[in-house]
This record gives sequence, structure tokens and C-alpha cells, in this order.
Amino acid sequence: MSLTMDDIRRIADLGRIDISDEQAKVVQGELNDIFQMIERISSVDTEGVAPMPNPHDGIQRLREDVVTEENNRTENMKNAPEQAEGCFLVPQVIE
Repeated sequence: MSLTMDDIRRIADLGRIDISDEQAKVVQGELNDIFQMIERISSVDTEGVAPMPNPHDGIQRLREDVVTEENNRTENMKNAPEQAEGCFLVPQVIE
């Protein structure tokens, strides 16, 4: 699949993006390169290859869940336009 300049103009119009002719040519080349890579990847025979749920052998290195900020309700409530009993008051949106 190869995008034409009309395709680029339509995509820019749909995204409400104003681009010059020079920018459109650059974007056309970049998008066509991406589509060529996708076509090459799609052409690889994956018959008999099981999908991998995680490419890192299922190990996720997560940081410890440690409290780093103390609860400072008084300081936080200074920015509240309206408050009651330590909670932010907001306009009702559901009747």
C-alpha cells in the first residue's frame, strides 16, 4: 500500500492539520516507509508459532509500593474553591 499526496491531504484535513506541500511530501515518505515495514513484517510466516503473552519471559520488574508523600489534607484543601468536611465540593452533574 502506498499513500498518494491526495491521501496525505485527506488525512491532514481529517486531523484538522494545516501542512505545507513540503511537509506533506516528507510525511508521505515517512508513512510509506512505515507501511513498507508493516508489509515486510506481515509477510513473515508465523504458522506454528505460539503467541507470547510477555516478551520478557513473564518477569515484570516493578518498584516497591512505598508511600513517598504524606497525607496533608489541610494544605491540599487550600486550592479547593468549595469544600465541606475535608472534601472537595463540585457542581452536581447527574440529576
